[in-house]
Amino acid sequence: MIRSTPPPGRGATANPGNRYAAELRQAFDDGWSATEPLPPLRTQVGVDASRAVLSFNQSPDVPFDRSVNPYRGCEHGCIYCYARPTHAYLGLSPGLDFETRLFHKPDAAAQLERELAAPGYRPATLVLGANTDPYQPIERRYRITRSVLQVLHDCRHPVAGGGADHAGEQSADQCQRPQRERPNPDRERHDARLGALAERDLSTKENKPKRHEPG
Repeated sequence: MIRSTPPPGRGATANPGNRYAAELRQAFDDGWSATEPLPPLRTQVGVDASRAVLSFNQSPDVPFDRSVNPYRGCEHGCIYCYARPTHAYLGLSPGLDFETRLFHKPDAAAQLERELAAPGYRPATLVLGANTDPYQPIERRYRITRSVLQVLHDCRHPVAGGGADHAGEQSADQCQRPQRERPNPDRERHDARLGALAERDLSTKENKPKRHEPG
């Protein structure tokens, strides 16, 4: 059934096909559209079965070379989000699918700890949530971002990141403790468990984040 009006509470107004689809479908009104409004779209959360949690890049345009994304897709639904096209890799749409069909990594913290402990790993600032917001609403239920931050804190690994949701304030203590416990600079050359400081772009109570799309 085709929606004649945009779904309430969502940023996108349609669900266009992704760039890798073998077929392209286009909706049109043949006069048999439903006259009653359809119910709101509910958010579905699946499991991201990626074998690695650390993502590396070699782009000269990006000021970091590694990141961790606890979630794929984002319920905030900001229409301008640069991460929308990445849903095409999952065979989904960058439109409504991006904000209603989400994926979480339940073993992200355990996997990250194993990857940081690998013999060849050398620490550098890791960006948390470089693709989608690590503090989007489903974080309140799954708490994956907080568990990842706990691993980084325990390993004294440098981390940077940000988020639009108020839940980010709940993890401020985890991000500030390593900053107060700066190790000797000579130790920064060692492995992940002897890393440097942690950084976190947090909105405090004195500077609350503004309400963001879609409302």
